[in-house]
Amino acid sequence: MKIESIRLRNFKSFKEAVLFDLPSLCIIVGANGTGKSTIFQIFGFLRDAMASNVNTALTKLGGSRGFKEVRSRNSVGPIEIELKFRTGKETPLTTYFLQINEKDGKAVVEREILKYRRGSSGKPWNFLDFTMGKGTAVTNELDSTTDVGQLKREQQNLKSSDILAIKGLAQFERFPAVMALGNLIENWHVSDFHISKARPEQEAGYAEHLSREGENLSLVIEYLYKNKREVFDKIISLLKMRVQGVTNVESKTTEEGRILLKFQDGSFEDPFLARYVSDGTIKMLAYLTLLYDPEPHPLLCVEEPENQLYPKLLWELAEEFRAYADRGGQVFVSTHSPDFLNAAKLDEVFWLVKNEGYSQVKRAMSDPQLSAYMEAGDQMGYLWEQGFFEGADPQ
Repeated sequence: MKIESIRLRNFKSFKEAVLFDLPSLCIIVGANGTGKSTIFQIFGFLRDAMASNVNTALTKLGGSRGFKEVRSRNSVGPIEIELKFRTGKETPLTTYFLQINEKDGKAVVEREILKYRRGSSGKPWNFLDFTMGKGTAVTNELDSTTDVGQLKREQQNLKSSDILAIKGLAQFERFPAVMALGNLIENWHVSDFHISKARPEQEAGYAEHLSREGENLSLVIEYLYKNKREVFDKIISLLKMRVQGVTNVESKTTEEGRILLKFQDGSFEDPFLARYVSDGTIKMLAYLTLLYDPEPHPLLCVEEPENQLYPKLLWELAEEFRAYADRGGQVFVSTHSPDFLNAAKLDEVFWLVKNEGYSQVKRAMSDPQLSAYMEAGDQMGYLWEQGFFEGADPQ
């Protein structure tokens, strides 16, 4: 599944914004406070809304003020989120539109639509269309129909107007488009890795997937070693290529029932503990563990991967993110690093600027000057340092 565009209205710092023709690897640049993390928060908000309701999700995102805090400052009207996506290369473009407003001091789903566009022209077919908790959903596969009149629709009433219609329908195979969207929302992952969380010895336990901050790294390594040996060997092989001197990594359980990581350096006979390894080694291991997960996330968001990494490794890390995307995932990365940005392609880079208090989206491939410099062999990070990203000074 691939998201092709995101449109926001009245969502935090984005009063009106569109990210269009999104690549599989999307790199977002901008000063602090311009809205880089807000883009990631869209998916977290949708996941929380699916797990509960929009009031709970708004409170989690905006605190006790909920809707009023999440809606753009000094704005009126509803919050709107629109995602355009495809579930496969040959599948029709699907649009999910969510409009949230406030009624009697409570957030409500004013409108929720899921629609297909068959071909490059023509009117989209509404698969799901709800207003204030009441609406219809198509129950037969769209691929098996050639006429909108053949669609079978069921009337559905939700028990509350603050519940997403996709929440319940995503559980049923007869609603394949909703299932695909639900899978994306439920299984997206944001990585905000912290070295300090990954170094300490962990209590013995079980973990198959790396957590947001990476504190369960040793448990995941243990799981991969015991249950997914080919994946484990691939990760170690890549780590040896990326970090000079490391020849092996193992996870050990102490007598006290704690899990610790031990690293082997080819220059020494005895392995040494994670607390003696460089920050960059730990972080590269964590990212490789995340990127080669046997059950990869459909959407992976990574915040500032350059922290604690030697600049020389950033180009290689960018290539690993791109390889993950090429294998079928989609990756969003926020960065402040010119070294990381130097590995970016023209169509992969967006930057954010503030204008009169609101965030605006600019795209490198839409800038003729940047396009000309890249065509001539320049690199994106150097162009950013030289001030060619209008309104996004790296200093």
